[in-house]
Amino acid sequence: MKQALVAREVSWSNERLVSECRKGSQQAWSALIEKYKNLIFSIPLKFGLSREDAADIFQSVCLDLLSDLAELREPRALPKWLMQMSYHKCLNWKKQRLDLFDDANEIEDRPDTGTEELPEEMLYQLQREQNLRDAITALPPRCHQMIGMLFFESPSRPYEQVAKELGIATGSIGFIRGQCLKKLRERLKKEGFN
Repeated sequence: MKQALVAREVSWSNERLVSECRKGSQQAWSALIEKYKNLIFSIPLKFGLSREDAADIFQSVCLDLLSDLAELREPRALPKWLMQMSYHKCLNWKKQRLDLFDDANEIEDRPDTGTEELPEEMLYQLQREQNLRDAITALPPRCHQMIGMLFFESPSRPYEQVAKELGIATGSIGFIRGQCLKKLRERLKKEGFN
Protein backbone atom coordinates (compact mmCIF):
# COMPACT_ATOMS: atom_id res chain seq x y z
CA MET A 1 0.00 0.00 0.00
CA LYS A 2 2.72 2.46 1.01
CA GLN A 3 4.70 1.62 -2.15
CA ALA A 4 1.61 2.31 -4.29
CA LEU A 5 1.20 5.73 -2.66
CA VAL A 6 4.85 6.59 -3.29
CA ALA A 7 4.50 5.43 -6.91
CA ARG A 8 1.51 7.76 -7.34
CA GLU A 9 3.33 10.68 -5.73
CA VAL A 10 6.38 10.24 -7.97
CA SER A 11 4.23 11.58 -10.81
CA TRP A 12 3.45 14.76 -8.86
CA SER A 13 4.98 18.01 -10.09
CA ASN A 14 8.18 19.18 -8.42
CA GLU A 15 6.24 22.10 -6.96
CA ARG A 16 3.83 19.75 -5.20
CA LEU A 17 6.54 17.32 -4.07
CA VAL A 18 8.69 20.12 -2.63
CA SER A 19 5.68 21.71 -0.94
CA GLU A 20 4.66 18.41 0.67
CA CYS A 21 8.26 17.69 1.71
CA ARG A 22 8.46 21.10 3.37
CA LYS A 23 5.30 20.21 5.31
CA GLY A 24 7.06 17.10 6.61
CA SER A 25 5.44 14.40 4.46
CA GLN A 26 7.60 11.28 4.62
CA GLN A 27 5.79 9.82 1.59
CA ALA A 28 6.52 12.94 -0.46
CA TRP A 29 10.18 12.73 0.57
CA SER A 30 10.28 9.05 -0.46
CA ALA A 31 8.63 9.94 -3.77
CA LEU A 32 11.10 12.79 -4.37
CA ILE A 33 14.07 10.47 -3.81
CA GLU A 34 12.44 7.75 -5.92
CA LYS A 35 11.87 10.25 -8.75
CA TYR A 36 15.47 11.50 -8.82
CA LYS A 37 17.58 8.62 -7.47
CA ASN A 38 18.67 7.46 -10.93
CA LEU A 39 19.53 11.00 -12.01
CA ILE A 40 21.69 11.61 -8.94
CA PHE A 41 23.34 8.19 -9.07
CA SER A 42 24.06 8.38 -12.82
CA ILE A 43 26.38 11.37 -12.56
CA PRO A 44 29.12 9.72 -10.47
CA LEU A 45 28.88 6.68 -12.73
CA LYS A 46 29.43 8.94 -15.77
CA PHE A 47 32.55 10.17 -13.99
CA GLY A 48 33.77 6.59 -13.84
CA LEU A 49 33.42 6.30 -10.08
CA SER A 50 32.76 2.94 -8.48
CA ARG A 51 29.24 2.03 -7.34
CA GLU A 52 30.41 2.44 -3.72
CA ASP A 53 31.70 5.97 -4.35
CA ALA A 54 28.56 6.77 -6.35
CA ALA A 55 26.48 5.61 -3.38
CA ASP A 56 28.47 7.90 -1.06
CA ILE A 57 27.91 10.86 -3.38
CA PHE A 58 24.22 9.95 -3.67
CA GLN A 59 23.88 10.01 0.13
CA SER A 60 25.70 13.31 0.36
CA VAL A 61 23.47 14.92 -2.29
CA CYS A 62 20.36 13.63 -0.51
CA LEU A 63 21.56 15.07 2.79
CA ASP A 64 22.21 18.43 1.11
CA LEU A 65 18.76 18.26 -0.47
CA LEU A 66 17.18 17.59 2.90
CA SER A 67 18.99 20.48 4.58
CA ASP A 68 18.61 22.95 1.67
CA LEU A 69 15.08 22.15 0.49
CA ALA A 70 13.56 25.00 2.50
CA GLU A 71 15.78 27.50 0.64
CA LEU A 72 15.00 26.17 -2.85
CA ARG A 73 13.40 29.19 -4.55
CA GLU A 74 12.21 27.48 -7.72
CA PRO A 75 11.05 23.85 -7.38
CA ARG A 76 10.97 23.47 -11.18
CA ALA A 77 14.76 23.94 -11.10
CA LEU A 78 15.21 20.98 -8.75
CA PRO A 79 16.55 18.56 -11.40
CA LYS A 80 19.22 21.04 -12.50
CA TRP A 81 20.11 21.79 -8.87
CA LEU A 82 20.52 18.05 -8.23
CA MET A 83 22.65 17.64 -11.35
CA GLN A 84 24.87 20.59 -10.42
CA MET A 85 25.21 19.41 -6.81
CA SER A 86 26.12 15.86 -7.91
CA TYR A 87 28.59 17.24 -10.45
CA HIS A 88 30.32 19.40 -7.82
CA LYS A 89 30.53 16.50 -5.41
CA CYS A 90 32.11 14.37 -8.16
CA LEU A 91 34.64 17.10 -8.94
CA ASN A 92 35.48 17.45 -5.25
CA TRP A 93 35.78 13.67 -4.90
CA LYS A 94 38.23 13.56 -7.83
CA LYS A 95 40.14 16.56 -6.45
CA GLN A 96 40.50 14.88 -3.06
CA ARG A 97 41.84 11.73 -4.71
CA LEU A 98 44.31 13.74 -6.77
CA ASP A 99 45.41 15.70 -3.69
CA LEU A 100 46.61 12.46 -2.17
CA PHE A 101 49.18 12.07 -4.95
CA ASP A 102 50.05 15.60 -6.11
CA ASP A 103 52.44 18.11 -4.62
CA ALA A 104 51.33 21.41 -3.04
CA ASN A 105 52.33 23.58 -6.07
CA GLU A 106 50.05 21.66 -8.44
CA ILE A 107 47.14 21.79 -5.96
CA GLU A 108 47.29 25.60 -5.72
CA ASP A 109 47.09 25.95 -9.52
CA ARG A 110 43.82 23.99 -9.79
CA PRO A 111 40.57 25.93 -10.27
CA ASP A 112 37.92 25.93 -7.53
CA THR A 113 35.55 23.04 -8.26
CA GLY A 114 32.68 24.49 -6.21
CA THR A 115 31.77 27.07 -8.84
CA GLU A 116 32.38 25.13 -12.03
CA GLU A 117 29.25 24.73 -14.15
CA LEU A 118 28.04 21.38 -15.37
CA PRO A 119 29.19 21.02 -19.00
CA GLU A 120 26.33 21.81 -21.38
CA GLU A 121 26.61 18.50 -23.24
CA MET A 122 26.41 16.54 -20.00
CA LEU A 123 23.51 18.70 -18.79
CA TYR A 124 21.62 18.06 -22.04
CA GLN A 125 22.20 14.31 -21.83
CA LEU A 126 21.14 14.16 -18.17
CA GLN A 127 17.99 16.18 -18.87
CA ARG A 128 17.02 13.84 -21.71
CA GLU A 129 17.57 10.79 -19.50
CA GLN A 130 15.44 12.32 -16.74
CA ASN A 131 12.71 13.26 -19.26
CA LEU A 132 12.63 9.62 -20.35
CA ARG A 133 12.38 8.42 -16.73
CA ASP A 134 9.57 10.93 -16.08
CA ALA A 135 7.69 9.78 -19.21
CA ILE A 136 7.97 6.14 -18.16
CA THR A 137 6.77 7.00 -14.65
CA ALA A 138 3.73 8.79 -16.10
CA LEU A 139 2.60 5.68 -18.01
CA PRO A 140 -0.17 3.49 -16.61
CA PRO A 141 1.20 1.32 -13.77
CA ARG A 142 1.27 -1.93 -15.76
CA CYS A 143 3.20 -0.29 -18.62
CA HIS A 144 5.57 1.43 -16.19
CA GLN A 145 6.26 -1.86 -14.45
CA MET A 146 6.61 -3.87 -17.68
CA ILE A 147 9.02 -1.42 -19.30
CA GLY A 148 11.09 -1.40 -16.12
CA MET A 149 11.26 -5.19 -16.00
CA LEU A 150 11.97 -5.68 -19.71
CA PHE A 151 14.40 -2.86 -20.40
CA PHE A 152 15.98 -1.60 -17.19
CA GLU A 153 16.74 -4.64 -15.09
CA SER A 154 20.00 -6.48 -15.30
CA PRO A 155 20.03 -9.36 -15.89
CA SER A 156 16.91 -9.36 -18.03
CA ARG A 157 13.97 -11.35 -16.76
CA PRO A 158 12.48 -14.16 -18.81
CA TYR A 159 9.02 -13.45 -20.26
CA GLU A 160 7.53 -16.18 -18.07
CA GLN A 161 8.68 -14.41 -14.92
CA VAL A 162 7.44 -11.01 -16.17
CA ALA A 163 4.06 -12.51 -17.07
CA LYS A 164 3.72 -14.16 -13.68
CA GLU A 165 4.52 -10.96 -11.78
CA LEU A 166 2.13 -8.88 -13.91
CA GLY A 167 -0.58 -11.54 -13.79
CA ILE A 168 -0.86 -11.87 -17.57
CA ALA A 169 -0.39 -14.63 -20.12
CA THR A 170 3.16 -15.07 -21.41
CA GLY A 171 1.92 -14.89 -24.99
CA SER A 172 0.41 -11.44 -24.44
CA ILE A 173 3.66 -9.76 -23.38
CA GLY A 174 4.71 -8.85 -26.92
CA PHE A 175 1.39 -7.18 -27.69
CA ILE A 176 1.19 -5.32 -24.37
CA ARG A 177 4.85 -4.29 -24.64
CA GLY A 178 4.11 -2.84 -28.09
CA GLN A 179 1.12 -0.90 -26.75
CA CYS A 180 3.17 0.41 -23.83
CA LEU A 181 6.02 1.51 -26.11
CA LYS A 182 3.49 3.23 -28.39
CA LYS A 183 2.12 5.18 -25.39
CA LEU A 184 5.66 6.04 -24.36
CA ARG A 185 6.55 7.29 -27.86
CA GLU A 186 3.39 9.43 -27.92
CA ARG A 187 4.16 10.92 -24.52
CA LEU A 188 7.77 11.63 -25.47
CA LYS A 189 6.70 13.20 -28.77
CA LYS A 190 4.20 15.40 -26.92
CA GLU A 191 7.03 16.51 -24.59
CA GLY A 192 9.23 17.42 -27.57
CA PHE A 193 11.60 14.47 -27.16
CA ASN A 194 12.98 13.51 -30.58
